[in-house]
Amino acid sequence: MKLLVLGATGGTGLEVVRQATQRGHHITAFVRSPEKLKPFDGRINVVQGNLLDGLQLENVIQGHDAVVSAFGPRVPVSNTDAHLLQQFATVLTQAMLHTAVRRVVVESVAFLFKEAIIPPAYFLGKLFFPGIVADASAMEDVFEDSGLDWTIARPPELTDKPHTGKYRVREGRLPLFGFRISRADVADFMLKAVEDRCLIGKVVGVCN
Repeated sequence: MKLLVLGATGGTGLEVVRQATQRGHHITAFVRSPEKLKPFDGRINVVQGNLLDGLQLENVIQGHDAVVSAFGPRVPVSNTDAHLLQQFATVLTQAMLHTAVRRVVVESVAFLFKEAIIPPAYFLGKLFFPGIVADASAMEDVFEDSGLDWTIARPPELTDKPHTGKYRVREGRLPLFGFRISRADVADFMLKAVEDRCLIGKVVGVCN
């Protein structure tokens, strides 16, 4: 597949790029700072630009089969980035609607699972990361209302442990005792999800 990867220089994004190239996908990474992608020279197409510029996004989306987004704000989140995810989602969905590309897989956060008990994801998120919870929720609303073929992955705490391919997935819920997952395994799920049309319109909890 021809995949456009957003947030490609972050922890999950780098894993998406690495695993996608290993699987034989044709990758375009649209990034502000391409330096972190130098190890992939010659194996992927890198386009430098601004993710919040709708015209730039629309131009780079053209010709791809799907978009995979691991984009997220830096933690701690600054006041200027308080609505960054919502702004990004608005720009991306509008850009996609101006193209023939409908499929998008998005990384969000498990803090939005209100019914999770072990761990109490929503309670912990509202207590310690209320800004991220509010912004991620607004982002998801934009995708859900867009009319696009979206899938949202909600992982809990992210780690830098290696790729195992062994993780639990549950539609609409965080699996019990879903405390953490490696960024590499989130990337694995997102790449599998982009090809699985059964997951269109689904919010999925994924954890080790």
